[in-house]
Amino acid sequence: MSKEELIKLKDEIIFVTTNKGKVESAKEKLKDIKIDIYNYEVDEIRSDDVKEIAKHKVKEAYKVVEKPCISLDAGFYIEALNGFPKAYVNFALDTIGVEGILKLMEKETNRKCAFKECLAYYDGENMLLFNGNHEGILSEEIKGKDNDKKWSDLWYVFIPYGYDKTLAQMSDEQRENRKRCKENNSAMDELADYYQKTKK
Repeated sequence: MSKEELIKLKDEIIFVTTNKGKVESAKEKLKDIKIDIYNYEVDEIRSDDVKEIAKHKVKEAYKVVEKPCISLDAGFYIEALNGFPKAYVNFALDTIGVEGILKLMEKETNRKCAFKECLAYYDGENMLLFNGNHEGILSEEIKGKDNDKKWSDLWYVFIPYGYDKTLAQMSDEQRENRKRCKENNSAMDELADYYQKTKK
């Protein structure tokens, strides 16, 4: 994120979410920031753009907690399906599920896909957006086990760049330290880096 003058982040930030996997990820990646969790499901607007959804969610979250807060939104993009399900990933999972997505991809050789995410920070005055991208391929079947780090059922079918295992098959260490292609970055890592810059 390039800004001539860095906006100083508050020392205490509320993460408004009901997603346990996102909470675990925040605990790992945002260790240097005091993050409090507020278990609340924010209404989402209907949009193809995860940035617009994240901006709306964090403003709604601020109305609830009335303190500096963050909200994360992510979409899942499958190249062979013209990007489907995009930002409508939760709707797709609630309707056709992971099995339905795999059905749509039967006999398809191009299995490239990616998670695109936006983490929005809002303190009632300043809005900052941190973007993430995670390239990979779609498995041909559901693989792996459930645990408290899971943030989506796509966990069982997403194979990160440089690996032959789904996220659900990988160890915590493999997931945390997995190889990154040059297009890949994490929105939470971007926030953590930005926070450190504001402290200098």
